[in-house]
Amino acid sequence: MTTLSIALIQTCTPADQRASLAELEPLVRRAAAGGARLILTPEGSNVLEQRRDRREAVIVDQDHDAAVLGLRRLAAELKVWILIGSAIVASGHAGDGRAANRSILVDDGGEVVATYDKMHVFDVSLANGETYRESATVRPGEAAVVAATPWGGLGLTICYDVRFPYLHRALAQAGAVMIAVPAAFTVPTGEAHWETLLRARAIETGAFVLAPAQGGTHEDGRKTWGRSIVVGPWGEVIARLDHDRPDVLFAELDLGAVDRARSAVPALTHDRAFAAPNGVGA
Repeated sequence: MTTLSIALIQTCTPADQRASLAELEPLVRRAAAGGARLILTPEGSNVLEQRRDRREAVIVDQDHDAAVLGLRRLAAELKVWILIGSAIVASGHAGDGRAANRSILVDDGGEVVATYDKMHVFDVSLANGETYRESATVRPGEAAVVAATPWGGLGLTICYDVRFPYLHRALAQAGAVMIAVPAAFTVPTGEAHWETLLRARAIETGAFVLAPAQGGTHEDGRKTWGRSIVVGPWGEVIARLDHDRPDVLFAELDLGAVDRARSAVPALTHDRAFAAPNGVGA
């Protein structure tokens, strides 16, 4: 039986990269000391700031970001793999002032081995007149990513991506045995949807779903749900935190469970082409 010891970091990220690293470092060290070989941090691990002027003032590219560089150094020192769930960094696209919301996978030598830019950005207009436009500040990614690790394929997603089952199916069909869902869910949506969505994605893909979360009240006033969780490929909750405070969640993954789940319900092999439905009233 192949097993993997992992740890999810739950934190309440400040609005400055150096302060964020100071919050993360003791949690990462605790995770490594507890035996984790793969450590995952939440969305926005380097800076969580929704006030646009303040965020734009601190964003840099990933090669100069203090939190990213610090986590890379920790990976090399502690000889662990770290998935920086996401860092808000300069997108690198000339003429586009928007940032990238980017997952960064770091190996146990401190090298970046894969990146993924969040594809689905959250734009909404509410009945009460409130609007939120993530697309105004974040440039959406254009490619799905399954990263190679010593333990099998790791599918990369970020937060709002969890609401799009076809992405997770594509990741599983491309070889992902684990799917990361780092997030910064709001309290209302977290309470209503967080665990249900994660368990559904695990059941549909027959993959482990690893969901490290932001939790608590942040410097910009936003409140995030926390409740980091690890879900097995049969949809069972393997480990969860029941609060929104900074913490480390440990779990042991029996990687053979992926093959067992997919053999019992081989839905990933049963795709059929079909004609699109006519629009209502067509």
